[in-house]
Amino acid sequence: MSQSRVLALVVCAAPPVLRIGELIDLLQEDSWTVCLTATPTAATWIDREALAAQTGYPVRVEWRKPGEPEPHPPATAVAVVPATFNVINKWAQGINDTLALGILNEALGAGIPVHAFPNVKEQLTAHPSYDRHLRLLQDAAVAVTPLPAELDWHTAVHRLRFA
Repeated sequence: MSQSRVLALVVCAAPPVLRIGELIDLLQEDSWTVCLTATPTAATWIDREALAAQTGYPVRVEWRKPGEPEPHPPATAVAVVPATFNVINKWAQGINDTLALGILNEALGAGIPVHAFPNVKEQLTAHPSYDRHLRLLQDAAVAVTPLPAELDWHTAVHRLRFA
């Protein structure tokens, strides 16, 4: 695996996370080193041990203690796939109550490409805060690409190829 392109991949609890291993395979074929961080709920939906074996790095969920070494190499890009209604709204407001949100918030000031691939129910996309928060993130240079209804990971891989 190439250490020159390191993707901090944040995953949220939406149905596409159940197939996140497929995306990781495609990203690795595209020369990405993938380091996975899950929201607390997403962590209960995925096989953390299998994904750690697949990536070669632990799947992070919780903050590390002061003095503990960083278990992931520095990211050259960050992606949140799938991005949920909850995470998009909290992220746009700067809420930092999980490691996943901490990584996303820090990425905005890191000068690296940041991508969001929302997977949000139609009823929630109609909520007035959703569109406003997506625009706020886009104004902060987050590239937003909704995941297609017919899940096609190639869309995400293509977008990240130019990160």
